Amino acid sequence: MIELPPLGLGCAPIGGLLAEVSAQEAQGVFGAAHEGGITYFDTAPFYGFGLSERRTGDAIRIRPDTILSSKVGRLLNKGAWDTPGDHGWPAALPFRHSYDYSYDGVMRSYEDSLQRLGLDRIDILFLHDIGSFTHPDPDDEAKHFKDAMTGGYRALEELRGSGDVSGIGIGVNEIDVSMRALDQGDWDIFLLAGRYTLLEQEPLNQLFPACEKAGTSIVIGGPYNSGILVGGDTWNYAPAPDAIREKVSRIRAICDRHGVPMPAAAIQFCQAHPVVKSVVIGARRGKEVEDMMSWSETSIPPEFWAELKTTGLLDQAAPTPS
Repeated sequence: MIELPPLGLGCAPIGGLLAEVSAQEAQGVFGAAHEGGITYFDTAPFYGFGLSERRTGDAIRIRPDTILSSKVGRLLNKGAWDTPGDHGWPAALPFRHSYDYSYDGVMRSYEDSLQRLGLDRIDILFLHDIGSFTHPDPDDEAKHFKDAMTGGYRALEELRGSGDVSGIGIGVNEIDVSMRALDQGDWDIFLLAGRYTLLEQEPLNQLFPACEKAGTSIVIGGPYNSGILVGGDTWNYAPAPDAIREKVSRIRAICDRHGVPMPAAAIQFCQAHPVVKSVVIGARRGKEVEDMMSWSETSIPPEFWAELKTTGLLDQAAPTPS
């Protein structure tokens, strides 16, 4: 399995997640990433219905030292959505998506991604959004999960076996589906978004120990819980409920006492667990890339982590930076 750096760039915002990002702004993001030495980039067909992959491929094509992950499970079909911004992409390319986790669907998705990227290789492929967060209807979720764990997995295993990709896994927002998938194959790495953060540590109970036993690494996405830990007001892609806001306020107060930027704590906390090999963070502006790199290197005193644990804001079993 390819070795990942501790920090990577998540390219969903480059596709215009919830708000348009211009081509010039996207170039600024990639420029800051290259200048700062970031070598791992994560994208997906879903991000801007192909826009993120096009921009990401253009940015890294002449840089042989980069590592790229993308995703499979959605196919893009011609025909724009009737209302701009449907599915959260207000400046998306003129396509609709359909789910297909079958062998043929995964192989087509992989080939389509290579075309959009303008590349001859993707290093890591994730089966994307196979859980109930994306498929709330239990029958739909069961069908997609079965397809993903049979035909979809067979396609990924074949691509890995031939050397076309170096690693395979799933990219999801849920612990439950990760636990179920873990027993269904030989996985290199899971991308888990939003479930292991300063606000949430449930993976410590079962998922992370099971992954360690299976030899499956973790990439953490969404270390800011989709914005609330970096000064925003959204959690899990929606307005944060009062209980989350209250917990964030308590964490912020401890950050202020110790002179610690809360985003720095959010990044470094995720990086401290040994099963976590990388943390990918999205950015809309070059300055945001510079900030996340600075925060990843900010000195944080041990007393800060100790206070989070003694106040019950952090799981006692959670590894913290030494």
